Formats: sequence, structure tokens, C-alpha cells
Amino acid sequence: MSLLDQLKAYTVVVADTGDIQSIGRFRPRDATTNPSLITAAAQMPEYADLVDGALRWARERASDPERVVGLAIDRLAVDFGLRILGIVEGRVSTEVDARLSYDTEATIAKARQLIAWYEAAGASRERVLIKIAATWEGIRAAEVLEREGIHCNLTLMFGLHQAIACAEAGATLISPFVGRILDWHKARTGRDYPPAEDPGVVSVTQIWTYYKRFGHTTEVMGASFRNSAEIRELAGCDLLTIAPSLLAELDGSDGTLPRRLDPVAAATAPLERIHVDKATYDRMHAADLMATEKLAEGIAGFSKALVALEGLLLGRLAALT
Repeated sequence: MSLLDQLKAYTVVVADTGDIQSIGRFRPRDATTNPSLITAAAQMPEYADLVDGALRWARERASDPERVVGLAIDRLAVDFGLRILGIVEGRVSTEVDARLSYDTEATIAKARQLIAWYEAAGASRERVLIKIAATWEGIRAAEVLEREGIHCNLTLMFGLHQAIACAEAGATLISPFVGRILDWHKARTGRDYPPAEDPGVVSVTQIWTYYKRFGHTTEVMGASFRNSAEIRELAGCDLLTIAPSLLAELDGSDGTLPRRLDPVAAATAPLERIHVDKATYDRMHAADLMATEKLAEGIAGFSKALVALEGLLLGRLAALT
């Protein structure tokens, strides 16, 4: 068996891409996208019909070009999601505009809109995860949405305080960013880390263990991997979302892949339970320089990708017949 096949015995494998052809190749159970991935996919010739279709749809509902493009971006995210749902057996994650990350009410409104479009197209809300940045405001939005049966994937996760707040809010799933945590530590220490000591691996292991120790049902999906060694160290995590290049590497590799994260051991881990209210969240976030910097940087990066996509679609709109 390949390492990928062995991993699937312990962990739900998710494709981290907006490229529908890659999803079809590796047949993961779930798939997740983000603004950067959608922007990249939107520039591929094979998805020109999706992009132009979303623009035509939006043009029928608005006249101002910027409003047309704004509607088209949301529509495009849903259209990509619908195509992905035709391939995977499980769920697709669709992200709320990152520029709403500190606005609870706007995030709720956007999530309701996206779900309404999915349902109008015949997709069950049970198969859609709304991706929201794990700011305090985003977590509060997820709490409201989960009560309405709109399931959420809290992304840009870098600290235990974020993870606990998400679990206490009843979030369906969180996405800790393994590789970005490693990037931050390598930039400051200048050292390379053995896989078992990789700070991103350590962070996800800590969060996963905490959840299992205290019976939280929120799922942990490790994300943003820099190499396959990180993935192997997290075998047994609830889910892992993996880019096509790393899926191909695992699929083409053999050997033995032992389970690293053990729920039996986690159930008796010597941990202290923490309640995270806003004051605790703010205090722990301020004390965690890595989480503070990477959350802000991630929101800025996804926002920049959206601006690039807006520019791309404005150009296509002007040329659209």
C-alpha cells in the first residue's frame, strides 16, 4: 500500500485545491478552497466557462461593474464548490470574504447567502463548510451559524486559545496551519526542525490532544503543509487537507506509516481545562506573537488574493460579450 492509502486508514484526506481535475485524480473524501486557490484556478483555461458563467449571472443582477464582480466572486466560489461536490463523497469548504474577518454580522450574512445559493442549486448544507477566520468576531459568527445548521470551518488557526474558543462555540471543524507556524519559527531561529519537533506539528498535536482529552466534538484538520514529513507525523489526526503535489508524493511512496496521534493516550493526557472568554482570548492572543502575526498576515494575504481576483474579473467583464 502507498503511504497515502495507509494514511486514509487513520485520517480523512482532504484535497487542498481549487483545481477540480486534481480532486478527480486523488478522490479525497472532502475538498477545501480559499481565495488564493480560487484565484489560481480562475486563471486556468479549463475553467473559463465557470468564470464567464459567473460574470454573466452577476451582470443580470447588477449594473455597476464593481458590484457585478463582487457577486461573481461569491457565485464563482459556490460554482467551484458545486463541481467539487459532484466528485467528492463528503464536504467542500467555501470561504467568506477575508475582509469581513472582524465583522461578526457581515460574516453571518455572507455565510447565509452562500448556503442559500448552494441549497438553491440542490446541494445540502450538510455537505458545505463555511470557512471563517478564527478571530474572536469570526468565532462568534460561527456560534450563531452552527445553531442555524450552517457548519463552519474556522481557518487561520495558530494558537490553542483560538482552538478552545472554537470548540466552546460549537464549530464543526478547525484548520490549524502547520506550515505557516513552521515558517514563523524558522524565520526567527534560522534552524531546521526534525519532523517530530516541527512547531506546526507540535501545535496540531497539542490541539488534537486537548480536544480528545476533554471530549470536544470539533474536528481538527491540519492544513498548510510544507513537506510530507509533517503529514506523516500527524497520521491519526481527524482530517488533513493536502495540496496535490504532496498527495502525489504520498501516493507514489511506499513503506510503513504508523499512527502517531492516539485517541486512547490522549484521553488520559495530563492537561488542564481552560475556558476561553473574550478576555482570555485577547490575553492569550497578545501573549502569542506567532499567532498574532500569522493571523493578521493570513487575513491580509487572503484579502490580497481577493483584490487580485477582482482585478482579473473586471478585465474579463469588460471583454465579455
